[in-house]
Amino acid sequence: MYKNACLASLLLASSTVLAAAPAAASSASSAAAPSEAAVSAAKYAVATYRNDVIDTLAKLVSFNTVADPRYPSDQNPVHAAFKATLKAEAERMGLDYTDYGWTVVIGLGKGTERVGIVTHGDVQPVDPTKWKKSPFVLDRTSEPGRLIARGAEDDKGPIATALYAMKTIRDRQIPLTKRIELYVYMGEESDWGPLTEFLKTHVPPQMSITLDAEYPVVTAEKGGGLVAVTVPKAGAQAPVEGDAYIAAFGGGSFNTQIPEDAEALVANATPQIEGQIRARGAQHEGMTYTYTWQGKDLAVRAKGLSAHSSKPQEGVNAVSMLADALAVRPWANTTAGGVVNYLNEMVGTGYYGEKFGSGAGNIAYRDKFMGPLTFKPTVIRQLDDGIEVAINVRRPQGKTGAQLTDEINAALSQWQARQVPLTNIKVGVRDPWVLNDAPQVPTLLATFAYFTGMKDAKPVAIGGGTNSRLFPNAVSFGPSMPGQKYSGHSEHEFITTKQLLLNLQMYTSVLVELAR
Repeated sequence: MYKNACLASLLLASSTVLAAAPAAASSASSAAAPSEAAVSAAKYAVATYRNDVIDTLAKLVSFNTVADPRYPSDQNPVHAAFKATLKAEAERMGLDYTDYGWTVVIGLGKGTERVGIVTHGDVQPVDPTKWKKSPFVLDRTSEPGRLIARGAEDDKGPIATALYAMKTIRDRQIPLTKRIELYVYMGEESDWGPLTEFLKTHVPPQMSITLDAEYPVVTAEKGGGLVAVTVPKAGAQAPVEGDAYIAAFGGGSFNTQIPEDAEALVANATPQIEGQIRARGAQHEGMTYTYTWQGKDLAVRAKGLSAHSSKPQEGVNAVSMLADALAVRPWANTTAGGVVNYLNEMVGTGYYGEKFGSGAGNIAYRDKFMGPLTFKPTVIRQLDDGIEVAINVRRPQGKTGAQLTDEINAALSQWQARQVPLTNIKVGVRDPWVLNDAPQVPTLLATFAYFTGMKDAKPVAIGGGTNSRLFPNAVSFGPSMPGQKYSGHSEHEFITTKQLLLNLQMYTSVLVELAR
């Protein structure tokens, strides 16, 4: 059941969660504490701009910068309005501003040597019905101490803090030998292509920090991927007349969010079947189920907890849980029944691909530093020709992409031979990214240790993917603290006021150190 599956998944991950970085990686002890100039500037920033940075964040989150299929970003009127506000804020702070279409660069100082700050201004989709207030109005009051809005943590909070870190350096007239450039890309959540093309002709900074992940410093990212299959209507098994069958199944919102909603319809259900589903669902911690009779059919709605798909353990996957709750009897391979059978037999309630493939041939594996492969359903889409099951993949180093792809295809072939042919099969896995010996890492670790008191800080790996991998010598530095749930991509995104101001101090200090 769910508890046992979670325990197995946690055991698989346990040897990697606390794993130290490779021996070649730097630690906080290899760099001196921040200079007096850096610490003084950090104190000035938080004392002077503690309210202003929140006000600027409120301006930035007011724009719904979700990707719109009707317009590319450089023609999107909402994106244009967001950039106009960003320009006004930059110019008010005495910073220069250049709009390249999909990418904005805000600068301070001059020089051929440059330090970059990499962020993004677009955000993930949102369901407004799940929020106490509009997700595009900064909610400062519903939960004291929290600043709630889409983009508060990912990634408009970091933009606001970076702006005031740069303004502080300008206010204090700190001498710089390097120019500071803040990059705001408008397609990180949807399309990396325009940034890739931009960097073919635009010369990026020699060194950058990306403000789109977590502390202490991220030097490795898993490779993202997708396994999508369609259980087709054509050739679906017809249920025995009068027998119960799964008539509908769906759930999820977008591919990088652990789904918190799912629903199913059991046709020709009986009170006994309802009781069995209720009993099984009651064993699922963190889940809420509602049951509604529609004539002879039983509608079951499931609610879990959304999270970023790179951290499935921080959410409760309603799609996986509902499929498991329905596993009270063999179901005919109707289209929806085939989806439930596929989820239960090939994915289960774990996170790490333990059931995808037969016996010891499953696809699960882990890396000492980067952690385990994660493998979890995110969206069940209703198509004209069937139902698509999309599974989000995050893979560490340790296998080649070709090897993992072959293993996935082999597992799919085995299941189809046992159950039902699948259509529209899409398997894509990208390479993980690792950057060893980035020159700024000792400074970042020393800054983090000084301002947090965590003295043994070391580089870490994450499941998510950031634009760090597109820039030379770029590693991620915040905004999320280690051990804290990352709220980006969830339906309850926030950043605490305390964390926002701590980030402001650390970003100010780091920029002083790197650009002097």
